[in-house]
Amino acid sequence: MKILVINGVNLNLLGVREPEKYGTKSLQDLENCLHTYANDSGVELETFQSNFEGEIVEKIHSARNDFDGLVINAGAYTHTSVAIRDAIAGVGIPTVEVHLTNIYKREEFRHHSYIAPVAIGQISGLGFDGYKFAISALKNYIERK
Repeated sequence: MKILVINGVNLNLLGVREPEKYGTKSLQDLENCLHTYANDSGVELETFQSNFEGEIVEKIHSARNDFDGLVINAGAYTHTSVAIRDAIAGVGIPTVEVHLTNIYKREEFRHHSYIAPVAIGQISGLGFDGYKFAISALKNYIERK
């Protein structure tokens, strides 16, 4: 089973940007944690990060024939990108949306997600653990189908 984890805009700044909200661990720390978790779970994992909407869309398109599931934290694009939403809907890969912080306890504009309606679920506010839960949920979902 292969799962792709996509991290979007500004997630390359983990550990630096607003550590009181996002913590002090880096994107590399997150990716290392997820690779270990996935390996222990029998899941092949690839990670990808981009600050560019079009690159994220292209990565989703290219995942169509290679991946069984997708975990995405699109960052601020969650609240603005119809293009990413349409790419997820278009490829038909089971997707879980993840956010490190609880987007519903933040600014009002963060309460709307274009991705949630095309995802099988959303995990918000659980930090790095949210990604692990997303991988586990996708694995269970895919195995049941």
